[in-house]
Amino acid sequence: MDGSARPRLMPGVHWLTFYLLLLAAWAAIYLMQAPLPFDQPTTIFGPAWWAGLCSAGATTADLPTAAVMWGLMALGMMTPTFLPALATYDDLLQAGAARRSGFWALLVGYLSVWLAFALLAAQLQVTLAAAGLLTAQGESVSRWLTAGLLALAGGYQFSAVKAACLSRCRRPLAFFMQYWREGPWGAAVMGLRLGGLCLGCCWALMLLAFIGGAMNLFWMGLGMVLMTFEKLPDVGRLVTRPLGGLLVLAAAWVLAM
Repeated sequence: MDGSARPRLMPGVHWLTFYLLLLAAWAAIYLMQAPLPFDQPTTIFGPAWWAGLCSAGATTADLPTAAVMWGLMALGMMTPTFLPALATYDDLLQAGAARRSGFWALLVGYLSVWLAFALLAAQLQVTLAAAGLLTAQGESVSRWLTAGLLALAGGYQFSAVKAACLSRCRRPLAFFMQYWREGPWGAAVMGLRLGGLCLGCCWALMLLAFIGGAMNLFWMGLGMVLMTFEKLPDVGRLVTRPLGGLLVLAAAWVLAM
């Protein structure tokens, strides 16, 4: 058992900054849930840009806006699942085996993978919306699309690829021992590799956003919790296959309706 794979609060300015960035991502996600009053002066991109982002629905958002939405979703939902790996790297940092800059390089490498996924998911959203398959909240209106996504996610829970990726994500110390690279660039490469493993674990579950609603705050929170639990060595083994079974049953239920 890799005890370092347990998420925990860690001291230090870098951890405080990390939690503030995570909080900012979730605050931005919350602000996207409903239009805001923009009669007060705003900065950066101007009131029209911010109003458009916060009022755009899944069926009206263009590709850049959808990409921002999915990028924030990826940051808010997937960053917490990376806590065990970051905590393990921080242990190595405290032991003198790593440098502080490597902490951020590791995180940037990891998030780069999920931001790339966000671009693909945004394109998929725009395509589905153009075909009339989504509501304004990003929910599927097609029984076949809903059942297909549920069956895909449920079946993938039992796949060898999912199991292999999860085994690495649940044991970050073993990963670092096998793939360790020195310096910030090396940490970024390890982050990319860990991001790829995480993507291999969670991509199918992320696509369930098109059922729960790509702009649904409750679904985002539930998805984050489930994917975080899946990566914990003690809890995850009790979650993955039962969740897969429930998703497959849900797909059959949707088709039978």
